[in-house]
Amino acid sequence: MIDYYQVLGVSRDANQSEIKKAYRKLALNYHPDKNADNPDAEKKFKEVSEAYEVLSDEQKRHTYDQYGADALKGAGMGRGNRPFSSTEEALRTFMGAFGGSSSSGDSVFDSFFGGSFGGGPKEYARQGVSKKAQLSVSFEEAAKGIEKEIAVMNYAACDKCKGNGARSSSDIKTCLTCHGTGHLQQARGFFSISNTCPHCHGSGKTITTPCSACHGVGKIKKKERVKIPIPAGIDDGMRLRMTGYGDVGDHGGPPGDLYVYIKVKPHEVFIREGDDLIINLPISITEAALGCKRDLPRLLSKKPIRLTIPPGTQTGKVLHVKGEGLKNVHGHGTGDLLIHIHVETPVNLSSKQKALLEDFKATESRENSPQKKSFLDKLKIFF
Repeated sequence: MIDYYQVLGVSRDANQSEIKKAYRKLALNYHPDKNADNPDAEKKFKEVSEAYEVLSDEQKRHTYDQYGADALKGAGMGRGNRPFSSTEEALRTFMGAFGGSSSSGDSVFDSFFGGSFGGGPKEYARQGVSKKAQLSVSFEEAAKGIEKEIAVMNYAACDKCKGNGARSSSDIKTCLTCHGTGHLQQARGFFSISNTCPHCHGSGKTITTPCSACHGVGKIKKKERVKIPIPAGIDDGMRLRMTGYGDVGDHGGPPGDLYVYIKVKPHEVFIREGDDLIINLPISITEAALGCKRDLPRLLSKKPIRLTIPPGTQTGKVLHVKGEGLKNVHGHGTGDLLIHIHVETPVNLSSKQKALLEDFKATESRENSPQKKSFLDKLKIFF
């Protein structure tokens, strides 16, 4: 007795997607129109179509799984193990299985037969080509936001012919090859296949005398200036989309887009980390030990920030100034200013400075360096 799962080459727990995928592959392989001189292929085509008709229907499949193909006979639920009586019956199943679209967006009949199935031409209107551009801005401009203007070279509709490509409207004629339909019908076996007309490329019209400016293309290259609004808080590498600022579309299609990639120049003082600003602040050992006050710059203001550095500050200490960072580009608040402290060891000491440090060293105790004391205590286990 025929095993429908074995015919399609799927497991008994296969889902509908797997069953349909297996059937499509086999049906295309054994289709009569592709195997005109192979009667075995037609027989196999009927078998896989019969198996798919049962397994693609959940109710029929459930009956088949429980009672076998004989249970489907004469019950109004299918043919059971009776073969398709004609190729036309198998083809109807085939057409039902291929009623959707392939993953590429074209009808599966396009890839199988080289055209669209049973109807008109493909859509001729096409969107114009999208363009890319790079725009450099300063650190401050990225922080506060700014409007910049750039020049782009795009294909625009020809001013002389208004984009139709002809010298005049009387020079546009109906295509004699397809008689204005834009496609040619061709019978193949049980199917009527429609292919795009090779003469007019699907437009249904031809140009007898092309426009002298665009030479029949309908568009010309034109330099255009585009104003780019750059939002506050934009970061290096972000992309802005300017809808409709690409090439003009073909045959009534929409224009493409312009994608602007932002390059933010680095700053001499500030470093960006997300929406936060970072300053690496060097201080002397005396400032770190005794504490001090320092004036720090604001990125977008001349008014300085008065920072208090507490006594005993160590290298690596991070001080926060709330709300002095960058605006979030999506409007989600403002970052902070983070001051990373770096205690600098003095160099190029004079004799007097060396003498003062020697005097300090003589009075220094382990309590003055708690991290050093803790580390030395840990080393005791080795000695």
